[in-house]
Amino acid sequence: MQLHELKPIHKTKKRKRVGRGGKRGTYSGRGLKGQKARSGKRLKPFIRELIKKYPKLRGYRQRIKIQSLKSKTAILNLEVLENKFNTNEKVTPEILLEKRIIRKIKGETPQVKILGKGEISKPLEIENCQFSKQAKEKIEKAGGKIK
Repeated sequence: MQLHELKPIHKTKKRKRVGRGGKRGTYSGRGLKGQKARSGKRLKPFIRELIKKYPKLRGYRQRIKIQSLKSKTAILNLEVLENKFNTNEKVTPEILLEKRIIRKIKGETPQVKILGKGEISKPLEIENCQFSKQAKEKIEKAGGKIK
């Protein structure tokens, strides 16, 4: 036996059709006045009342979310490059992904921006990355190349 083969033992009880005259009397089993006694008998949607209770905030609130979604840049500091790379090694977004220093953003390799926090002593070859002024100065000072 399967679920769709199950049937109730008892007969289904017919719904009482109210408001059609006959032996029910003037109110036909609906009681006195009110929304449930009227002919349409459409009750207010419950969800509308919940929506009305929420505070209405002014302005365009989606702007903040959209800007954060647009930025697909991963941010790194020089101290990370100092710890994870050896001298004269190449640094690209793809290599950073392989070494699991950065992650993919929405399934794509992100742009990388290198900031100047920390010190760097090794000369590194850096490609396809953005820099802050401070980071660029420190990398060139250490003998690194920027392409």
